[in-house]
Amino acid sequence: MKNNIAVIGLGSMGYGIASSCLRSGHLVWGLDTNIDQVTKFCKLGGQNSSLNTVINDIDVVLVVVLNSTQTETVLFGEEGVVKKLRSGSVVISCATVAPNFAKDMEKRCKEFGVLYLDAPISGGSVKAANGQLSIMASGTKEAFEAASAALKSISETVFELGDEAGAGSSMKAVNQLLAGVHIAVMAEALTFGISQGISPEKFIETISKCAGTSWMLENRAPHIADGDYEPRSSINIWPKDLGIVLDVAKDAKFNAPITKVALDQFSAAVDMGLGFEDDAAVAKVYAKSAKISLPQKT
Repeated sequence: MKNNIAVIGLGSMGYGIASSCLRSGHLVWGLDTNIDQVTKFCKLGGQNSSLNTVINDIDVVLVVVLNSTQTETVLFGEEGVVKKLRSGSVVISCATVAPNFAKDMEKRCKEFGVLYLDAPISGGSVKAANGQLSIMASGTKEAFEAASAALKSISETVFELGDEAGAGSSMKAVNQLLAGVHIAVMAEALTFGISQGISPEKFIETISKCAGTSWMLENRAPHIADGDYEPRSSINIWPKDLGIVLDVAKDAKFNAPITKVALDQFSAAVDMGLGFEDDAAVAKVYAKSAKISLPQKT
């Protein structure tokens, strides 16, 4: 089944998601505050008419923005889309947010007859572009059914985690705890290796075949070895995401000390002015402390 889909947020993940929907034959409207991204997407085949002129015909709205504030603005702000959508359309919300926020969005969408799928994503920009994301989703049976064609276009695996919003975001918090800690500890291990005379290249060659490896190590360590900090996923994401993890943990009266240490390292990177660099740049925090040099991009 082909849908009329609006993708709101054409960053590294959203652009890939919108492109994957196009490739599946859907009609896709791409929206972003960065007009250059919108123009680029229209040249790729995206619809160039105003979303407001076709809003009654939209089946799916994919919200791929940074945080809960942007999500709420897109859905219920002054120009929010929910009040304009027809009954039975579905919002697929992909940002990392607190579970209680997702529950509130579902409740508010329901008041307008709009379905809501709590559907945070994982996999990075490459998998987004290839339609191979992992999606941690929860919502009503009707929301899953309305979202099914779009989900098929953008995902390799959809984990159905519950029949109401919140469960998807809870699982994403667990994932982000691991992902953020893995990036920070990868940077710690790699720079520790340098202090012991082990080159980043030799570190990657060896550890990637040993028990200490991880997906994040294999994906991010080459950025450090290449001195390439062009953002695929930026440092700025992690104080927000790990902050959500710690807020959820606090509400559950759960102690998460390792998460706190990782958050401190990303916060230190932001304080060093590295917020818009690739998240592998957290290695620069360790390098500065140890007074060692990291590879430079050639």
